[in-house]
Amino acid sequence: MTTQAHQQVTFDDIRAAAARIDGVAHRTPVMTSRILNERVGAEVFLKCENLQRVGAFKFRGAYNTIAQLSADELRRGVAAYSSGNHAQAVALAARLLGAPAVILMPEDAPASKRAATLGYGAEVVTYDRYTGDRAAIGEKLAADRGLTLVPPFEHPHVIAGQGTVGLELMEQVADLGALVTPVGGGGLMAGCATAARALDPAIRTVGVEPEAGDDYKRSLEAGHRIRIPVPRTIADGQALETPGELSFAINRRVLDEVVLVSDEEIRSAMALAFSCLKIVVEPSGATGLAALLAGRIAELPPRVGVVISGGNIDLPRFTQLLG
Repeated sequence: MTTQAHQQVTFDDIRAAAARIDGVAHRTPVMTSRILNERVGAEVFLKCENLQRVGAFKFRGAYNTIAQLSADELRRGVAAYSSGNHAQAVALAARLLGAPAVILMPEDAPASKRAATLGYGAEVVTYDRYTGDRAAIGEKLAADRGLTLVPPFEHPHVIAGQGTVGLELMEQVADLGALVTPVGGGGLMAGCATAARALDPAIRTVGVEPEAGDDYKRSLEAGHRIRIPVPRTIADGQALETPGELSFAINRRVLDEVVLVSDEEIRSAMALAFSCLKIVVEPSGATGLAALLAGRIAELPPRVGVVISGGNIDLPRFTQLLG
């Protein structure tokens, strides 16, 4: 699978993806909290992708992509590179569609995510994220074994699948003034913002990154993709060096701004989600909520939608972060 910056993802692509994953992916609930609303000063609607299959939104894009492969491509199998959530998503989607899967994961990926990926039947190959180029290693792995590479965000089918999160949220909650979404590679934001803007061109779209991994914010401000050193942050799903080429081309049109949150603010958001909403959220999944709680988003509209992108964190890590 190749990625070209001129490729685009349309609202029709996202609707087609919604039909393709219907009955396979969960239509996740939207949660609210009186305490959260009072803290933030707006009505907040949390789209809980931590309750999605594999515990994250990534299943949507993985299934939408692999479901469109030919019988021969499915027989030969798929490859992916990921720190965890996309790995699990590709592994499960491949198993459901009868395809073998090989996943490239960093050596320091959370043990629970690696174990889950293996549990879905995939083979795991590791690399050092601080010295190796995962995209280059992943592409070579796929080429050497004759596998179809399913990238975590750099493919229109993946982005369209992730966009079904925004489509569902807009269908579930009326009159949202803003959509707040974590930003890593940018595929989730690109898809969600495309869907939201198609349904309400006036909606404000806000991406959130950890302070240590501000490549998207820098890139939007510069007007071109910026590369930073591999960030060290508790938000491992957002520890990327540079935005994706395709997702960045889309987000330059549909993303209004990116704000930053600290690791401590992420911990606070995880704690509030646990204590007030009774849900477990991983650090990357909590950055949107953290931005609201920390007052990082100026001039909030009365009603705000926030994507909780994932909940894959094991108990020792969770208690370590919040202890």
